[in-house]
Amino acid sequence: MNILEITGLTKKFGNFIAVDNMSLTVREGEIFGFLGANGAGKSTTINMISSLLRPTSGEIRLLDRDLVKNSRFAKMNLGIVPQDLAIYEMMTAYENVEFFAGLYGLRGVELKDRVLEALEFVGLADKAKSKPQNFSGGMKRRLNIACAIAHKPKLIIMDEPTVGIDPQSRNYILASVRKLNASGCTIIYTSHYMEEVEEICSRIAIVDHGKIIAEGTKEQLTATITDVKDIHIELKTQESILLESLTNIPGVRSAQQEENRLHVYSDATVDNLNRILKQLMDSGAEIRAVEEQEPNLETVFLTLTGRNLRDN
Repeated sequence: MNILEITGLTKKFGNFIAVDNMSLTVREGEIFGFLGANGAGKSTTINMISSLLRPTSGEIRLLDRDLVKNSRFAKMNLGIVPQDLAIYEMMTAYENVEFFAGLYGLRGVELKDRVLEALEFVGLADKAKSKPQNFSGGMKRRLNIACAIAHKPKLIIMDEPTVGIDPQSRNYILASVRKLNASGCTIIYTSHYMEEVEEICSRIAIVDHGKIIAEGTKEQLTATITDVKDIHIELKTQESILLESLTNIPGVRSAQQEENRLHVYSDATVDNLNRILKQLMDSGAEIRAVEEQEPNLETVFLTLTGRNLRDN
């Protein structure tokens, strides 16, 4: 069963087309990865699914009901974990969850039980009377999730739920996502951390310039990239490399640097590794290790969009 069906979805802002005739389905029980660099149309699509924006044209169906025509039904069956924290610093953790759960019509004993259950789920039951102004970034993110799940929605959209937090909190949230999914929730998950998407998502869609340009499992997507090699080069020091000098080498499609690590994407049929290494050594770089890796989801994204997922 498809829990979400989008058909011909378009959103225009004046002459600018942010979402361009998009169609996709999310199946019940999935953790569906929705990937796009900034400006690709991902956030606009999420805002339309969340009823924060009205489509210019097209249809969104949630549990086989038109979302625009059945806004209350959609509200009761949809949970949103926004990228920007939607919590009140001066209210206690309990009061925050109570407030948002109350917006969905929960009252009395049921409201109290759901609030406590949500706080327990995210590991904040012992902080129910504490105010989030004193919480760590990871705890605030977990409270954000509690506010979105207390009414037990069928579909949860998690938009960058681990941004700006420590690795331990990130692992806790990823475990919570799996637990929510195991309990019957369908999840749309967005992240700028490709390794998260590879780890937890059962199916993935890549959006660019307002269109879905690829969709499938991780294995299906990586299988489409057979003409690219991914060369990882570790430098001894964290020095800045003139990446243009590498992209001018025949066969090299793009190059990125993260601290002392270089990622060079090149045509698989071009034998250019020695030239790449010579260019680096001629520039004074000291090389510690070189490894050619099998294409992964990051390779797929870069090949299809020409951009890194974290690009602005």
